[in-house]
Amino acid sequence: MSKHLVLLPGWGLGVVPLQILAEQLDAALPQLTVQIQPLPDVRGKSAEALIALLDQQLPSDCWLMGWSLGGMLATALAAYRQSACAGLISYASNPCFVARETWPAAMPVDTFTAFRQLCAEDFAAGLKRFVLLCSQGAAQPRALSRQLLEAAAVTDSGCALAGLDLLAELDNRVAISAFAGPQLHLFAEQDALVPSLTLSRVRALNAQATVEFFGHSHAGLIVEAQLLAQRIADFVLRGQHA
Repeated sequence: MSKHLVLLPGWGLGVVPLQILAEQLDAALPQLTVQIQPLPDVRGKSAEALIALLDQQLPSDCWLMGWSLGGMLATALAAYRQSACAGLISYASNPCFVARETWPAAMPVDTFTAFRQLCAEDFAAGLKRFVLLCSQGAAQPRALSRQLLEAAAVTDSGCALAGLDLLAELDNRVAISAFAGPQLHLFAEQDALVPSLTLSRVRALNAQATVEFFGHSHAGLIVEAQLLAQRIADFVLRGQHA
């Protein structure tokens, strides 16, 4: 039985946004060690190399939970580990972040390209735009965007741009279909970065996966950390005893 739950953060904001959730998970799952794993420096590394690196860094047979880009990496690692992964949970994480002909339920290519260009020219402006999008749909979006911007720990634009390129590259459709362990994918109903249509598309990839709406914004896991921790705990405990 797994003794670890590892949280992987999203793009551009570092580990701070996950700290409240980690504290709530500590309380909800006292039998597990909950840790936040910073994303590795992705510059010069292929997606495959990053997954292999995370596989070396993280405890074997742990539960994996990730937000957005972190959820994409968690999904890829779960499929890589298969039976050596206790289970997978993602929040606001699209199998393909950028739309393609066979996966239209994602950010349009032109929108993504314009955002990447903004980040290349003025990373501070790009980050501000990003937190506004993360907060869209929340009950108090301005307060949430300020909270996210104050917590942001990423100042290296080169690393951030490489992270955006990774977002554009990753395609987890096969990973979701192939992973045989328990998996829970949660989507926000008014997410400005991951369309709500994604939920039904992900559900179609694996009939055994649990796919639900939870929260309203891309950063809903911060606003409703206690409720999310309880939902995750319920899923983990059910998986531990399956």
